Order: sequence, then C-alpha cells, then structure tokens
Amino acid sequence: MTVTETTFTAPTNQASATAVKPKSVISSDFETFLQMLTTQARYQDPLEPIDSSEYSAQLAQFSMVEQQVLSNDLLTALSTQLSGGGISQIASWIGMEARTTAPVEYNGSPITVLPTATAGADRAELVAYNAQGAEVQRGLIPVSNDPVQWASVSSTGAALPNGNYSFKVESFKAGESIGETDATTYSRITEARIEGGATHLVLAGGSKIATTDVTALREAD
Repeated sequence: MTVTETTFTAPTNQASATAVKPKSVISSDFETFLQMLTTQARYQDPLEPIDSSEYSAQLAQFSMVEQQVLSNDLLTALSTQLSGGGISQIASWIGMEARTTAPVEYNGSPITVLPTATAGADRAELVAYNAQGAEVQRGLIPVSNDPVQWASVSSTGAALPNGNYSFKVESFKAGESIGETDATTYSRITEARIEGGATHLVLAGGSKIATTDVTALREAD
C-alpha cells in the first residue's frame, strides 16, 4: 500500500547519512523506526491485522543492533585508550617496579621472590630457571606466601652468572607433587611501547610484558 512506500523513503536517505556519521543518527533512526511501526498499525487492514508479535520482534531486533553499535564504539574507545591514546598514562609507570611472573634481572643483588604454594601442600620448593628455560636451582621454602630472598647459587653451590631468571613453586603433599605455580617478583619498568596496536612494558633486563600482566605497582627502591 502507499503507506509502505512512504515509510521506506526516509530510511533510504538516512542510510547514506549513517554511513558517514553512525553515532549521530542512532537515536533519530530509532524514532523513525517507531514512527514506521505506528503508521503501519494505523493503516493496517482491519480484516487482516498485523500480528503484534511482529512489532515486538522488529523492535527487539532494532534495539539489539543499536546496542551492538554502541558496544562497538565503546570497545573502540577502550582499545584506543590502551594503545596509542593511553600511552601517556602508561608512561607514568616508567621508573616504577611492576610485580609480574616475567623473568627478572639478576645483577648481583638479592632478588625478592613472592611464592604461592598450592593449597593443602605440606612441602614447597622454589625452582629457578635461566633465560633459556633450564632449571638451575631448587630449594625448600616455607609453605606460605611470605617473601623469600633468592640465593643466586646453583644446586652444586656454584655462583650463577648475571642474567634473567624466572621462578616457580612446586608443591608436595605426602611426598607427591600436587601442583606448580608461577612465583612473582618486582622489576623496574624502563620503557613503554606500542606494538601490534597494544601497549607493552619493557622491564630491566629486557623482559617485555603486556600491561595486563602487571598485578601490582610500587615505587622503585
């Protein structure tokens, strides 16, 4: 009927405008959609009325599209903030110490390791790995979350060279291994970079981590 032809003329013009500025016309498109439904209801054939469920379905569909557009805009804004747009904020982290599970630099000074034993363990061992991922030391530690000072000597008693080391805690119960967890350390942040659209941090010693890998920040000693 003629009403159908009239109601679809306006959306055709708005479609081109939407392609240019989708954010500015979401609400106007929604109002036009409601007017279209109202017009269809007003001029429907009384002998063949339109099923009301069709109105609900069309309204729900349009609402879902509207919410999806808004969600995409929000995700884009967050992505921008955490990449190029947010690097100025991340830059304030440079010089601070980040708590992570990334390899930490050993340069002759003791390293404070924050271990986490598996629940139910009656014995725990701290295991140290070099930059190549090879185990270089293993020793007993208290079954607790208290910090421990890492002694930089190998299992044979030889001094370990300077370099990057990472740590894990292996937990035991009744002599059986019941789990292994990453131990965290603090390391100084030296640089912030944008790579692949994401912001990464460079730690002393060269380890590179994502901002989401940081579980705590503190002033450098």
